Amino acid sequence: MRVRAISFTAPRSGSVTVSSTAPTLVARCVHGLEPTLAAEILQLGAGVITYLGHREIHFRTRRPRTRAVALRTPDDVFLLAARCADIGVAKQGVSTLARLADLADLDSLARGRRRQGGPGTITGIEVSASFLGRRNFNRYDVEDAVGRALARRLGVGYHSRRTGTAPPAGYAGWRVTLDGAHATLMLRIADRPLHRRDYRRRTVPGSLHPPLAAAMVRMADIRPGHTVVDPCCGAGTLLIEAAAQQPQARLYGFDLEVTALRASHDNATLLPVAFPADTERRLTPAGDIDPARYNTADTRWRSMLDSDVGPGLFTWPEVEGLPTPDSGGAPAVFSQADAGSSPTPDSSINRVVFARADAGRLPMPDGSADRILSNPPWGGQVAGSGLLSSSTSLWWAELRRVLAPGATAVVLLPDLDDLPIGVRHQLVPTHLQRVRVSGAESYLVRLVAPRTRRGRKASPRNERTPL
Repeated sequence: MRVRAISFTAPRSGSVTVSSTAPTLVARCVHGLEPTLAAEILQLGAGVITYLGHREIHFRTRRPRTRAVALRTPDDVFLLAARCADIGVAKQGVSTLARLADLADLDSLARGRRRQGGPGTITGIEVSASFLGRRNFNRYDVEDAVGRALARRLGVGYHSRRTGTAPPAGYAGWRVTLDGAHATLMLRIADRPLHRRDYRRRTVPGSLHPPLAAAMVRMADIRPGHTVVDPCCGAGTLLIEAAAQQPQARLYGFDLEVTALRASHDNATLLPVAFPADTERRLTPAGDIDPARYNTADTRWRSMLDSDVGPGLFTWPEVEGLPTPDSGGAPAVFSQADAGSSPTPDSSINRVVFARADAGRLPMPDGSADRILSNPPWGGQVAGSGLLSSSTSLWWAELRRVLAPGATAVVLLPDLDDLPIGVRHQLVPTHLQRVRVSGAESYLVRLVAPRTRRGRKASPRNERTPL
């Protein structure tokens, strides 16, 4: 779909007028996230949208780099370099793509990249290509045709992706797309794709694509002070993205797999993290609590050792920092001074708690969560374990139990077969969005809990405003 222009009022900064001579930026995203990305661009005040297409959005801006590279939902952001007609399906046409390099104003691109915060010089070339439909050539043919032409014009080296090796450090990333109508050449602004987050040190099977996690967070509309729960946290991606967008939320992640908890802990090192099941001091390699490593005089841990739910599974109120019925469902928020000592309340600091627990029996009291974010472990690389291995209905039941009246859950489902189970648990779908990641189709679903619990109207103190 083409859009001539979209005017808007940028939040906190008034109306923005962008000259037609301003450089055009291109944000690339997961298929299906185009509307989400467009909304983020407008709400962030990143620019005026001029084109919406398959997996990409074009926009113009004179804003500093913090606007474009601060976007969370795109896979990457580029400067538009050149466009020409698509070459069609024949391999003979590939060589003509070299004209994209001739059409590009390389000096202007270098200046624009520098103004947007990218590297100031181009010391080498690497190209990534993609196209829609069947062609009688492959991506490497396109990359080599354009990459060698760019390298000749700039007098620098070219690294072919055909070799399967990583390019030398500092090589500028270029992108070529063929969409059936146009062949487009773009220059990456940053020194690496935006989807490669700095925090992402470790992954586990089923780890969520960060821009997709960011889109789920945006859909959840997390507010300051909200309690946010991920019952199947994996490597922690959803909660870390939530912290990036709402630094005053209270975040709780649970998983049965110790390898996942270790990954989430390592990935969240830049956040104030409480980790009741400290993988180095409190867990055996198998993931069970090792009594020999505990200070059994510490009642916090003794209560877990004596718990009837089994080793390594925590129930409130034994895990410090989890909400308790006495606190009215509101968890304490602590500073990072020392997660092992008596914490100091500080409502201005985002704190994430990771603990080992079964998603079918969450260590949270009824109605304690304002938002739930979840990528449940079925239909993909990870199978359900623990209580979820026998029935997914328990997962839906826990979502309903933990959500406060009128609160919201945003989940990623591999299909819609299980959605009627959520409806039977009185969770009302209010938004459904189909996305495609790595060739697999999935569904983003936002659900809202009823505003009454057990037949009674929510009290004003605990009432939440639905989206």
